[in-house]
Amino acid sequence: MKQNNKRHILMRYGIVVGIMLVFSTMIASKLFKTTVVQASEWNKKAESVLTDTIPIEPERGKLLADNGSVLAANLQYYIVRIDWFTDGIKTDTLMKDIGALCDSLAAFDSSMDAAQWKKKILQDRKNILDAANHPAPGKKPRKNRAYRLFPYMLTHKEYERVRQFPFLRRPKNKNGFYYEKHNRRMKPYGDMASRSIGNVGEDSLSSSIHGRSGLEMALDSLLYGKPGKAQSIQLTNGIVRAESVPAVKGYDITTTINVQLQDIVENELNDMCIESGADWGTCVLMEVATGEIKAISNLERNPTTGEYVEGVNHAVLGYEPGSVVKTISMMVALEDGIVTDINAPIATGSDWMYAGRNISDRPHGAATRTPREIIETSSNIGMAKLIVKDYGQNPGGFRKRLEEMGFFEPFHSGIAGEMVPNYPVLGNKNWDKLSLTRQAYGYATTIPPLYTLAIYNAIANDGKFVRPHLFKKLSREGEPDSIIPVTYVRQQVCSPENAQKLRIMLRDVVWGSHGTARHWVQDKRVEIAGKTGTAFINAAGQYGAKKRLAFCGFFPYDKPKYSCIVLMLGADRGAGACSGMVLKNIALKMYARGLLGSMPNYTETVKDQPKDAKSYPTLFASMADNKANNIRRGLGIEKPHTYARPQRIEKGVPNVIGLNVREAIKMLEDAGLSVSFTGSGMVTGQSLAAGSQYARGQRINLRLRNN
Repeated sequence: MKQNNKRHILMRYGIVVGIMLVFSTMIASKLFKTTVVQASEWNKKAESVLTDTIPIEPERGKLLADNGSVLAANLQYYIVRIDWFTDGIKTDTLMKDIGALCDSLAAFDSSMDAAQWKKKILQDRKNILDAANHPAPGKKPRKNRAYRLFPYMLTHKEYERVRQFPFLRRPKNKNGFYYEKHNRRMKPYGDMASRSIGNVGEDSLSSSIHGRSGLEMALDSLLYGKPGKAQSIQLTNGIVRAESVPAVKGYDITTTINVQLQDIVENELNDMCIESGADWGTCVLMEVATGEIKAISNLERNPTTGEYVEGVNHAVLGYEPGSVVKTISMMVALEDGIVTDINAPIATGSDWMYAGRNISDRPHGAATRTPREIIETSSNIGMAKLIVKDYGQNPGGFRKRLEEMGFFEPFHSGIAGEMVPNYPVLGNKNWDKLSLTRQAYGYATTIPPLYTLAIYNAIANDGKFVRPHLFKKLSREGEPDSIIPVTYVRQQVCSPENAQKLRIMLRDVVWGSHGTARHWVQDKRVEIAGKTGTAFINAAGQYGAKKRLAFCGFFPYDKPKYSCIVLMLGADRGAGACSGMVLKNIALKMYARGLLGSMPNYTETVKDQPKDAKSYPTLFASMADNKANNIRRGLGIEKPHTYARPQRIEKGVPNVIGLNVREAIKMLEDAGLSVSFTGSGMVTGQSLAAGSQYARGQRINLRLRNN
């Protein structure tokens, strides 16, 4: 029996040893194959890993306003988390600090008080630990090592503040606190000029961040910079990545946008869109001497909310221009000598049959019109007759004349999606002759509003055809690299003498007794000259009732400093009453703020009032006594009307009704809210009720109105 047991034991040992020998042989064989037979192949793989280069993403440059303030920039944001499974976290230490920690959290984020913060943190921690240590029946243990302390990301300043809170300022191995860093492209002014500034996004092939629209796309090659390279290096304790070629930061680009003017333009366009029920509106404000685009706004009605938001950049897309093109046609007539005396009458009438079709000026036709009156009254017949006089036998010559003037040359303004005017090439058929007349007064062609504005700007600039542009300087690390000079499409698109004649005609449109804009654009404080234009929407070859309404002009008339175009679709009133009013209100606000070279003297207005006057300038409410007192003393107002100061709210959403927008925004942003507003003037409504609970980062919309 003992002999049999011994035999069985030896047999088992033999089997075990045999298996071990087989495995040892396999290992030795594999080792030999790897280190000897395949040595060169593995050495190549090791070399490829160690020489592998990884691109380093460059820091994207900033987009700046004309005064250097930031319009778009990369900012670092932080997601802060706590790993409750960190070995160094002691329950007694946490409980010792939890009260002070929650007091700090409540002061930082007032959406919850200290007791609510404490309840949330302790309950969340318990749930996480229970899920790992005591899973539900049939469930696997789950360790959530990424407990997010705030549902939103923190700025660097906020992160540094939170990092110093009780318990969180302990060493990482004793509190489990850590962060994830993210780069975000931020626009400090929110939606202001958002479409023109543009957006960025991730490239699907390289995962790099590039511009998708607006200036971000048009200037992407400059903003992006140059990627760097990192190389793998073998160290004793592993492989590390070392920079071999440093990344080159993108250029900071200073745009021509003026924040103050942009604010005025957006508010006036938004107010008129709301008032007139327009589908969309676009406005461009340009400096006459330089062609710098100081403000550009594109607003569209959101079909869901009814509010107006930044939309498609209509300023650079082609549309049938309507009667604003008559000024361009008149420029050709003056330059070609078709018109020499702007006060010499020509026969017009109310109807004119040409090329088998009737052209009508009803109900405002007249037997004769001078060239001045043709522009003042916007006569289709008059404008068509002038152009046909020289180009009737050569309809295609009209387009060639515009081409010689530089009208079809790309501006390269810096606005993505820029189009050029489209005038169909005409032959000598009857329909070509008819198309010529329509081109003369604003149909059968498409022109981007920016091109119309550039010609009007040239008229204001004594014929100098300056190129519109949206950026003017490149710099890195604050040091200028390149200054973009003022350039010209043509040094002179027309003579100074003819430019002066055109300015007289455009003044008549606003100030003449029959001017199409006389009822809406006149104002003695700022003398404006310009032209109205109306075009019916062409859909599938048919013109409907909906209109595009334009006004293009410049101001002040004597020494023009700014030119401006406003185009609106579907407003419930005429071109002068909507687009013209927008331009006038922009000019008046600029005048009121001293941006047209002469500061209004409000103290004289006060002195002129009789002592028993019942109406005095209104002061908006302010949370600061000194502001109201300074205005009262500065203007010499004895009995000012003031609004009641809004009651202070200790908890929840602050009450800002009655404040001016600057004070309201500061108060709300200090409370952690994201602010948007519509209208202009004082705050008359807020979307979140005063005193109501809110989450940090939540958006609040303010309604503004002038008294």
